[in-house]
Amino acid sequence: MKCFFCQYKTNPSFKDTENLEKFLSPRKKLIGRERSNLCAKHQRSLTKEIKYARYLGLIPYVSYQGLR
Repeated sequence: MKCFFCQYKTNPSFKDTENLEKFLSPRKKLIGRERSNLCAKHQRSLTKEIKYARYLGLIPYVSYQGLR
């Protein structure tokens, strides 16, 4: 299976929260490279963009919904 961003010839962007959330767990933790099937280049840039989106408040740091 090919990398999502290589397949569509795009790069991760902090503005595109819909695509970024595909690579987060239900608790909003980053999913590892083995499970997300991303290449090393795009996994590094995805991590950077998710952290920046969290800093701007576009994506929550953690989610406790549904834990109780």
